[in-house]
Order: sequence, then C-alpha cells, then structure tokens
Amino acid sequence: MKPPFPSSSSSYVLRKARLSPYLFTLLVFIVFVTILYGEDIGCIFGQIDALPPRPIRTTRKLPFAIGRTPEGCDVFSGRWVRDEANRPLYEESECPYIQPQLTCQEHGRPEKDYQYWRWQPHGCDLPSFNATLMLETLRGKRMMFVGDSLNRGQYVSMVCLLHRLIPENAKSMETFDSLTVFTAKDYNATIEFYWAPFLLESNSDNAVVHRISDRIVRKGSINKHGRNWKGVDILVFNTYLWWMTGLKMKILKGSFDDEEKEIVEIPTEDAYRMAMKSMLRWVKLNMDRKKTRVFFTSMSPSHGKGIDWGGEPGKNCYNETTLIEDPNYWGSDCRKGVMRVIGEVFSRSKFPITFLNITQLSNYRKDAHTSIYKKQWNALTPEQLANPSSYADCVHWCLPGLQDTWNELLFAKLFYP
Repeated sequence: MKPPFPSSSSSYVLRKARLSPYLFTLLVFIVFVTILYGEDIGCIFGQIDALPPRPIRTTRKLPFAIGRTPEGCDVFSGRWVRDEANRPLYEESECPYIQPQLTCQEHGRPEKDYQYWRWQPHGCDLPSFNATLMLETLRGKRMMFVGDSLNRGQYVSMVCLLHRLIPENAKSMETFDSLTVFTAKDYNATIEFYWAPFLLESNSDNAVVHRISDRIVRKGSINKHGRNWKGVDILVFNTYLWWMTGLKMKILKGSFDDEEKEIVEIPTEDAYRMAMKSMLRWVKLNMDRKKTRVFFTSMSPSHGKGIDWGGEPGKNCYNETTLIEDPNYWGSDCRKGVMRVIGEVFSRSKFPITFLNITQLSNYRKDAHTSIYKKQWNALTPEQLANPSSYADCVHWCLPGLQDTWNELLFAKLFYP
C-alpha cells in the first residue's frame, strides 16, 4: 500500500505551506503508524470500474494477528496453478459434514481435475493453512459464518479442514433451526453457520423452506437475526445472491405480523445499501474491536452463460473442466452498481472490516461448480435428462474445491493481515 503522500509530494507541501519541522515530523509519524497497522479491505473486485473502498486504518494491532502480509502483496491477485502434490487439502469421503448438494464425486462426477488447483498470488505466497494453529486460536471461542448457502459452503469447508485433528468422540454437529453448530469439545470451541440470506429479516428466513420468488426484506430488522450473533469472536458475513431478483426490491415497513403491510419497491442498489449500513451499525454496537474480528466475503460468481467466455449460446458450466485463462475475464452476472455500494459504505466504516475479495479469482473457475453432480431433490423430467445444461447448478461449488481456497485466504487475513 503506498503512503498517502509520497516523499516528493511531502517535500512540495512542506515548501509551499512552510510547515514547521515539528509539524512535518508529526505528519511523517502518523503516516508511518497508519502504514504499519492499517487494515486495507481491498479494492472492490479488481478489474471493474467501481470505486474501491477507502482503506480502513487502525493504530491497534488487529486481534489474532501474528504477523503481516509482505508490503505490496495482494493475495487476491494472482493465478491458478496445478498442484497434484498438495491438492486437495482433504478427500470428499473423509469429511462426513459435506451436504449432498456439494458431494460431486459421490454423485457421479467422472474426473477430479477441479480439485488440483492452488491459488498463487503474484509476487508472494499464501501462508499454508495450519489447522493446529486455527484450532488453538479458537480455543474457548466462537467462529460464525452468517449469510446464504454459499457462505454455508465456506463454513463446511472450514469444518472439513479442521475436523481430522479432533477425535471422533470429541466433536459434534447439530442444527437448531437457522443455526448449525460444529463443536470441538476438547477446545471448548464452536464453528457455526447462521442462515440469513439478506442479513435483515425477510420472508426467506426459513433455513429449509425458502424458495420464494416474491422476496421481501424488512427495513431496520438486523436485530432479528443479530441477537444470535452476539458473543461471537470471529464473524464472517456474506450477502449478495438473494438480492439479484431484478432491478427493484420489495421492502417492508413495519412488521410481517401486521394485518395491513406497507411494502414499497426501491432500486436493488438502495436496498442493498440499507442492509450494508445496518450490518455495519450492528457490528459497531456489538463487536469489540480489541478482541474480535469481522470479515465480509465478496460475491461468488456464477457461470450460467457460456457466451461470456466464448462458449456456445445456451450452454453453461455443465461439462466444463478447464479454467478461464483471460486474466481480465468478468462474468455478466456481476452487478457493478451493487459492488459500488459495498465500496461506498465500507469506506465510511470506523470498525475494521476485513474484505475477502474472492470474486475475481473465482470468476476463472467455471470448472468447479456442482453442475449436475449433486443430490436432486425433485425427480428430473425426460426433457431435463435430455439437456443436462437445463438443470446444472452453476452457482454452488464442489467440495473439496474452490471454497477451500476462500478459507486459505481467510486464514491469511486472520493471522497475517
């Protein structure tokens, strides 16, 4: 990260404004401190023309940090390299916690190429994921993923990365409505997932039955779910996919229990901004910046239009086994307006939010989706069976796979911000 004032600019300001040596020394010291301890939530999605968020800086060392990422190293900018010696990080059959929607090998995927890719940042390396360090850090603590099914996939990936170190009789996973809790008993630690696809209260909050096309979000309702997040030490948010229902979103003023409901439609970007501001207010009021960390995972791209990467019209991720090689590739499913909202809102946050910018690196991975290799909850029609692209899931990701890399990045930013 470059200092706000390069040395030449500082000299120019000094000459013009005739600052005293004492004031100039103070300015240099402030710049030095902010560089040394600042937390940069990153540019919003690399190659787009959205405004990046202003770096959030703090003079305090961030909780759980044991080092620093080398200066100039952007762990989110890099390339995929094939690494059969060190990938995958675990076997699908070894992790009983993966939902049947994500077990691609069990459901007939004929190859494993998608498992062998490692993310390599330009000019630096990711620290190796250390499960022992992660578990010791979580001793006596709670880690929670909050959001939609994509965040649940990252949650399950984290559990798979850790559970092998825990004896069979010393771990458990339980589900209580919207909350799923993995417990490492000997560590008195929990890794949790909380279903809240909009973060705010909505008519899609049932963790099992939530396929509702006419989605409604209640304004000012962050505490409906937020009361379940209190006391968490490491919080990982995501929300994006469920907002993408069109150019407008229905917002409820009042309560879902009101007989006569006041519902207004506003632009999706404005609705998303409302949710982001609510999230940040909740974090400011309920999280201790001296003891806790908050992460926000950027949007997970889908690959539903083959023409985006030069494929055939009407095709999608089905039968795709290679990566997209164009470093500037950006899928048409990305809503730049919503991305700008993240930059605008996060840049004003006084609480240090660590931004996990997984979008660009995931954009290259059209090969890594579950596609047709997952549990189908409804019987497929003859028409669907004749055209697999028609029912291929190009949103979610096979495990093991891409989302393990998301957790390697989370690990890097947790311990080496």
